[in-house]
Amino acid sequence: MNSVKELENKVSQVRRDIVRMVHKVNSGHPGGSLGCAEFFVALYQNILHRKPGFDMDGIGEDIFFLSNGHISPVFYSVLARSGYFPIEELNTFRLLDSRLQGHPTTHEGLPGVRIASGSLGQGMSVAIGAAQAKKLNKDKHLIYSLHGDGELQEGQNWEAILYAAAKKVDNLIATVDYNGQQIDGATNDVLPMGNLRAKFEAFGWEVIDIDKGNDVASILEGLAQAKSKTGKGKPVCVLLHTVMGNGVDFMMHTHAWHGKAPNDAQLAIALAQNEETLGDY
Repeated sequence: MNSVKELENKVSQVRRDIVRMVHKVNSGHPGGSLGCAEFFVALYQNILHRKPGFDMDGIGEDIFFLSNGHISPVFYSVLARSGYFPIEELNTFRLLDSRLQGHPTTHEGLPGVRIASGSLGQGMSVAIGAAQAKKLNKDKHLIYSLHGDGELQEGQNWEAILYAAAKKVDNLIATVDYNGQQIDGATNDVLPMGNLRAKFEAFGWEVIDIDKGNDVASILEGLAQAKSKTGKGKPVCVLLHTVMGNGVDFMMHTHAWHGKAPNDAQLAIALAQNEETLGDY
């Protein structure tokens, strides 16, 4: 189990990975990736019950699904730095024939990736199905998933959310990256979703807010609380209040860096704001 300080050091390195990966190919999605760095590090380093190695079935361990697959840079960085594949492979991000495509896919066989998640709105359905499979297999481990708040504008989510409560899928913890931004602007300008807590509760879910979604200690506490709510007849939603672009000052609080790569000068600034702690690839 890592200390909060150790996790914070890993977060700083993950931020470096993200901006370097996107800069190298002048393509990718740094904003949401940076905003979720603390969540991914806390999840993979301290929360998930993982077995050594990787198999697609995930029997006898917790499973994570990334629904908003465009934030692949943070996913790939944390997978590599959690031992799923060599850190040096981050150099191949978005290159032809790479296993690290812009959106995670499965046919390249990248360890840690169980679904292709380029099309938004589908991850909730997949996570619910996997959670039901756990129950059928008498497997007491949990399913975790991550979704964008703008992604919840997709109608398929709400069919799945209704289904999960109706079928008492209580071994699922679905986290929403609640940063209020999407590719075309603020979510409230594109399509306001109102009170997400009230909506999930009305659909029969337990809901937990992590108000400091970029604070490692708060994430650990919130996810522990979420886990304590499982097994009680209701699926669990975590509303993770994050800042898009967190950790790089000129990328924060704006949708402008949702899918934009930094230039050379901007990369240097971003790296200077995040100290190297574990070694760059």
